[in-house]
Amino acid sequence: MAHSKRNTVIAATKNKHKLQEIKKILSGSGIVVKSLSDFPLIPDIVENGKTLAANAAKKAETVMKTFGHPALSDDSGLFVPKLSGQPGVRSARYAGPACDYPANNRKLLQNLKAYQAKDRRAYFATVMAFAVPGRKTITRVGKIWGMITETAKGSNGFGYDPVFQPCGWKKTFAEMKAAEKNKISHRSLAVQKIAKVIRQYIIKKNPKNAEFT
Repeated sequence: MAHSKRNTVIAATKNKHKLQEIKKILSGSGIVVKSLSDFPLIPDIVENGKTLAANAAKKAETVMKTFGHPALSDDSGLFVPKLSGQPGVRSARYAGPACDYPANNRKLLQNLKAYQAKDRRAYFATVMAFAVPGRKTITRVGKIWGMITETAKGSNGFGYDPVFQPCGWKKTFAEMKAAEKNKISHRSLAVQKIAKVIRQYIIKKNPKNAEFT
C-alpha cells in the first residue's frame, strides 16, 4: 500500500519497544511511521554524542540523508541527581557495552543501595528529533520526574521501567498498562510535541510531494 510522502516518516530505530510506543502514541494522527526494519541495508549509527539532543539529531539526519525522506529519531535517558546525573546519556550502556536491561537495573539499584527515598529522585527525558531535507533539524523534549524504587517491580515496558515510579503514582512504569504509561511518559510528551511539528512542516507545507512506498 502506498502512503503519501508528506505524512510518512522513517523512525530511525530498530528497537521494537520504542517503535511500538511511538506508533501507539501517534495512532490516529494521520502520520504513518516506518522503521529501519523496513530499510535493513542502513548500517548501525554510533550514538557518541554528549547529549540526548546530539544523538537524536545524528540518527535522524543520517537516515534522512541516506534515503532523502523525513526522519524521526529519539534518544532517551534516566537521570539521577544524587549520582551526578547517571546513567544519563549512557543509559542504554550503563552496565557495559554488551549489557541488557536487567543488568542496567541491577547496577542502578546497587549504586543507590545506601540512599533513602528522598535521595532517589530521578527523571526520565526523551529528545525527539525531526529531520527534513533542506531544513534545519527540529528537536522537542519530554521529561517526567519520579523516584527509583528499591527493587524492580512489574514486567511490562522495557529499559528502566521496572525501577522508575513516576510522581503521583504508587506503581512503576513496568506495572502500568501501555495505555497508562503512554498518557504520561517522557516519550509520549516528546512525541506529542514533535507530532505538531510533523503536521506543520510535512502535511501542511508540502501538499504536492510524490508517493512514498
